Amino acid sequence: MKYSDLNTFLKDGKAALAKGPVAIVLVEDDVEIATTLRHHQQAGFVSIIALMPDEFALPLDLQESVHRITYNMAREGAMELAVNSIIAAAPGVWMYYCFNAEYLFHPSCETRSIGEMLSFHTEERRDAMLTYVVDLYSDDLDKNPDAVSFESAHLDRSGYYALARPDIDNHNHPKERQLDFYGG
Repeated sequence: MKYSDLNTFLKDGKAALAKGPVAIVLVEDDVEIATTLRHHQQAGFVSIIALMPDEFALPLDLQESVHRITYNMAREGAMELAVNSIIAAAPGVWMYYCFNAEYLFHPSCETRSIGEMLSFHTEERRDAMLTYVVDLYSDDLDKNPDAVSFESAHLDRSGYYALARPDIDNHNHPKERQLDFYGG
């Protein structure tokens, strides 16, 4: 499904926002567009929305399953406008957004879909969950000039880590389920 612009999608694409989870992929360049979209389809998102310029190709097998919106991500405030407009059009629907060449990993993603994880969190009455979006940085730009490598992906040099957030009012004991993230 292809939409000429964001307003057309918000008017004519309401079915894509009727039920979640919904993935919004913001396409800034032509790097790993298809793999990003397929990864999120395989993760179990009900709808995949891709905001991207017309000059970027979308493989035939994705043209019927991805809601493609012609959109210029290079404009000032483009990401905020797109994401906030889509959120406003579907209150209460669980959404996730990323850029192309970013891949969501969630607890038990090897054996469970994103929908199953959300069902578990709903049953547990949790409003938030810890997930990771991973960039697959290449270790060799001569071999991978687009800077992406599935075979030898690396995280940023400084790495990422989290520490329990101290509760100052409770003798600096860790706050329950609260972490401070560092790195990147």
